[in-house]
Amino acid sequence: MKSSKEEVVRVHKDGHVERSIPEVLTPLSTDPITGVSSKDVVVVPELNIIARLFLPKLTDPNKNLVVLVFFHGGGFVINTPFTTTYHNLVTKLVSEANVVAVSVDYRKAPDHPIPAAYEDSMAALKWVASHSNGDGPEPWLNNHADFQRVFLGGSNSGANIAHNLAMAAGNPEPGLSIELLGIALVHPYFWGSVPVESEAVYPDDKATINRGFVDEIWPFICPSNPG
Repeated sequence: MKSSKEEVVRVHKDGHVERSIPEVLTPLSTDPITGVSSKDVVVVPELNIIARLFLPKLTDPNKNLVVLVFFHGGGFVINTPFTTTYHNLVTKLVSEANVVAVSVDYRKAPDHPIPAAYEDSMAALKWVASHSNGDGPEPWLNNHADFQRVFLGGSNSGANIAHNLAMAAGNPEPGLSIELLGIALVHPYFWGSVPVESEAVYPDDKATINRGFVDEIWPFICPSNPG
């Protein structure tokens, strides 16, 4: 499957999946420009779901910070929190907004089709919420997070995930021990079999990701609901 610029993912007849490999950063103790610290933690051991945590340079160690749970983009098929683009994006955001961030590495399609991305992301959100009483497994969240001010954010497919998690969090079933203050959606990825509004005039020849590509890849992302 190709976008208008490059091949994104190749699915072989035997089910083997190849995807473009993103540049991965080794975790840094402190970013030399912003002073933001980062580290990786396993949040769902049985599925090996990892998140990258970001902590800004602390000017007042006793002040609790807004919490941002962030979901990277990539059309549900590529990228991770460790990809250069998303590592740098969250680092800059954490520095300028002075928040503590948890960037989630959810499983990706087509080897793990939807709803895996939603399930992993909700599990990660519950892990974050487990720190709300100050006795969770991660000291950065226990010591520096204000659980009265929790936001979800995401880009592209990550914005889709943030949207769906925010809706689910409004119901009692997920069992979250926190309330969300808001969500921030950057270029959210929504699609359907019948184009609506701007989708109907989405340019096939000029877009970075064209309409034909999205129509083609969605059945691989969500084979249970390909329309």
